[in-house]
Amino acid sequence: MPQYDEFEIQPTPPERPTNGVPRSAWTRAKRTVSRWHRPYTVMLLLLDFGAAAIASVIAVSLFEQAASGFSDPDNGEPWFQAVAYILLPLGWLVVLWANGTYDRRYLGLGTDEFKRVTRASVTVAASVSFIAFATKTDLSRLSVGFALVGATVLILFARYVARLVLHVSRRRFGAAAQRMVLLGTLPETLEVYTAVTRSPAAGLVPVAIHLTDGYAAAKGLETPVPVHAGKDVLALVREVGADTIAFCGAASAEPGELRRLAWQLEGTGIDLVVAPQLTDIAGPRVHIRPIEGLPLLHVEEPTISGLGWLAKNMMDRVAAGIGLIMLSPLLLAIGIAIKISDPGPAFFRQSRVGHEGKTFRVWKFRTMYVDAEERLASMQDMNETDGLLFKVKNDPRIFPAGRFLRASSLDELPQLINVLFGEMSLVGPRPLPADDGDFLGDVRRRLLVRPGITGLWQVSGRSDLSWDEAVRLDLYYVDNWSLAYDLSILWRTVGVVVARKGAY
Repeated sequence: MPQYDEFEIQPTPPERPTNGVPRSAWTRAKRTVSRWHRPYTVMLLLLDFGAAAIASVIAVSLFEQAASGFSDPDNGEPWFQAVAYILLPLGWLVVLWANGTYDRRYLGLGTDEFKRVTRASVTVAASVSFIAFATKTDLSRLSVGFALVGATVLILFARYVARLVLHVSRRRFGAAAQRMVLLGTLPETLEVYTAVTRSPAAGLVPVAIHLTDGYAAAKGLETPVPVHAGKDVLALVREVGADTIAFCGAASAEPGELRRLAWQLEGTGIDLVVAPQLTDIAGPRVHIRPIEGLPLLHVEEPTISGLGWLAKNMMDRVAAGIGLIMLSPLLLAIGIAIKISDPGPAFFRQSRVGHEGKTFRVWKFRTMYVDAEERLASMQDMNETDGLLFKVKNDPRIFPAGRFLRASSLDELPQLINVLFGEMSLVGPRPLPADDGDFLGDVRRRLLVRPGITGLWQVSGRSDLSWDEAVRLDLYYVDNWSLAYDLSILWRTVGVVVARKGAY
């Protein structure tokens, strides 16, 4: 591991000239700036245009007779094709651009990109309706509706595929990544390092730490990346080939240092990001409100009520009811397979702690032999995890069919009964055993919401996670819940279940 062993004292970088035009040696040097977003944006433009054009072609081919009223009797065909296949897709690009869907801050990670595409689709639909009404154009509602909805679906799908390609290139080849220099004290920079490296798909790669305080106390400590002190920050950025500086926490007690650093970066193409000590609070809860030129960072309370929460509850009940009906043949087949594998009940019922500390009995398919509970006491030294849970990767108490059920997560399907009764949710924190005493401190906060069949813990590693990491993910979900976040987790769950990641 790199050690903290560099303490060269470098000359203080020049101040920003009063005329407001900095021209240091750095700004005249060759810039090594990440430009991954430029070809990626060009690709998105082509994909969006193609998706909108394909949707129009399909709509016209399906509803050709109905759409004929849109064309001009004298020279209708060329005009119709120009509008449907060129002007409408170009209009999509303009509206998508205006909604920030090509802004690199939203590309590649999170749900903001897809939210903005959806918002743009509403704008396009409203614009087409207004133009048709204003010009008294006879439009086929079926063809226009299909073209708009189809374009929205195709654009979202194309962007999802593009994001997968981007993530693969980042993870496997190290491409399309931003190399970061972390600026601050050692605890602050290491906290930010841990946060940004949890998600390789984010494309943020810390390559160096520049300490602003705590030189002597940190000397000789092992760190994940080289640590520097007393160096010109911009010289260090050039030396390590970075293109982003992350201002971590307070970073400096000297007023105006962040502003002066931003001045020095003008014209260099180097990104400057501020990483406050709110690493587990998501963007929707953080708002900047300037007061007399002072940008105040407001952190809103987590919202676990309102229309969104009502929609979540309705979605849970409806999805659970439909799921139980549609999956009933599969559930019956699994029950028979369990009975054949080991005589005993098909279901395993265990008390768990739910919303606001209320206990309930969770439904699961039995995957262990009937004497599993009696054998547990003799296996405590085999536990491969920490915290409240007992996990053994090759647990001898699991019969062969049960091992398959666990690996494929099919043993969780009966929990739809708990969801139907309002004891659990489709997405939420892990349901913990009720016989492990009171949940105090941070852990108790997870009881503000109902436990889930799946959750952030499941799509992030499941049984491979440590107890502390699992609790952190559960608390993050509670503090940053949203309906869009639930849908994102449900979608990610499909890939995790197929890959059988962390399931045993």
